[in-house]
This record gives sequence, structure tokens and C-alpha cells, in this order.
Amino acid sequence: MSVYHRPVSNTWWLKRKPYILFMIRELTSVFVAGYCIFLLVLVYKLTQGANAYGNFMAALKSPSSVALHLITLAFVLYHTITWFNLTPKILVLYRGEDRIPQGLVAGAFRSEEHTSELQSLA
Repeated sequence: MSVYHRPVSNTWWLKRKPYILFMIRELTSVFVAGYCIFLLVLVYKLTQGANAYGNFMAALKSPSSVALHLITLAFVLYHTITWFNLTPKILVLYRGEDRIPQGLVAGAFRSEEHTSELQSLA
């Protein structure tokens, strides 16, 4: 008996907006990792002395470096925002039998209604 494998195109994720946003979020991970590597190189240059660090900082003043940092900032912000939006969906907290509302888990809401909810949970 052979197993049926449904063919899936390489552009399956372009068919729906949630899929596109998911793939963008996955792409942002590359920029987060790249910036971590950049910070490690920066620390390494600090250990090499003032001259090496000064040359590295001078290279960072180029327009292409500034543009890359701005693009990275946008991707890291998107990654961070989506992470905090996903947190209450993944982290389900209960106080006794009652589930704590998702908005309180993320800390996204600061309205009077949610402040009173927090006080009633205490």
C-alpha cells in the first residue's frame, strides 16, 4: 500500500494573510540572531583595544550600516510585539477555578476595568 502525499506548492503561505504574517515573524528570527552576533562582535572589538573598537564604530557610521540597523530594528520590534501578543495564548494561568483573562497575562490593558479586575484577584 502506498502513502498518499498531497502536493504542496512553495508559495502555500502567500494564500492567506495569517500565513504571510507567520512567515514574516519567522523571518524576523534571522534578524534577531544576526543582531546577537553583531553584539558579540562588538564586545570582541572592545576586548581588542581602543583602536580596533574605534575602527569598528567608524564603519558603523556608513549609510548602509545605518539602513541595515533600521531594518533590523523594525524586524526586532515586530518580533517582540508578536511575541507579547502570543504569550497569553500559550501561557494559560488560573487562580483557583477561574482563568485569568488573556489581557492581564500580557499586561497590555491598563484601563480602569482591568485595573479593578486585577484588584479583585488580589
